[in-house]
Amino acid sequence: MRIDRDLTPTDLKQEPPAGLAGAPLKHWKYERYIRDYLACIAAVDDNVGRLLDYLETSGLAENTIVVYTSDQGFFLGDHNWFDKRFMYEESLRMPFLIRYPGHVRAGAVNEGMILNVDFAPTLMDYAGLKIPSDIQGRSFVPLLRGEKPGDWRTTMYYRYYHYPQDHRVQPHYGIRTGRYKLIYFNKIDQWELFDLEKDPRELSNVYADAANAGLVIKLKDELSRLKKEMKDDDQFAKELPKDGQ
Repeated sequence: MRIDRDLTPTDLKQEPPAGLAGAPLKHWKYERYIRDYLACIAAVDDNVGRLLDYLETSGLAENTIVVYTSDQGFFLGDHNWFDKRFMYEESLRMPFLIRYPGHVRAGAVNEGMILNVDFAPTLMDYAGLKIPSDIQGRSFVPLLRGEKPGDWRTTMYYRYYHYPQDHRVQPHYGIRTGRYKLIYFNKIDQWELFDLEKDPRELSNVYADAANAGLVIKLKDELSRLKKEMKDDDQFAKELPKDGQ
């Protein structure tokens, strides 16, 4: 997913100018890519604005839930990458904004950890529907009220397995806590650990540091628990390597 090497004419929607190579070609690719991205974002912003204006003028705003979100974040040159897929923060973190007058305080921010599997039970909760017992997500209506249940999740599970298609991102899975992230690239047997408080851009893998041995054991135990909870037992989801292997 490197900008200079892997951005194709399909990604860019046109062929690069003839004669470009090296740094000038990379610069052209990045500029073309960012202009395309920003144009897309501007169009979304404009049309979200049109929608909100319509809700106001039609008298529907007070009884309408508006959600702005995405299926993932995006690399915009971070780590020299474009696209998404990796479990690193730029891709893992998703935008989520909600407006529901009388139910969600305007301008409020909640740091609770939510996942896209929570969207369905949350909207069902607001609609007064019964939430199926076998659904993976959980309603976060309490968070939107400014509350935080004592048993709210403090860790989340991530899995990516689509290889070699779409930029050859190695299959991997892992967990994120409020501070740490543990990633396992299962087909190449590589572990990564990041302290997001000290290293928010994830530039230093501290998995092999002796001082983190106890932390690694705890995170692996939680990773195993979440894998079982998610019933992630397909062909790549073998038992985790024992500590030290």
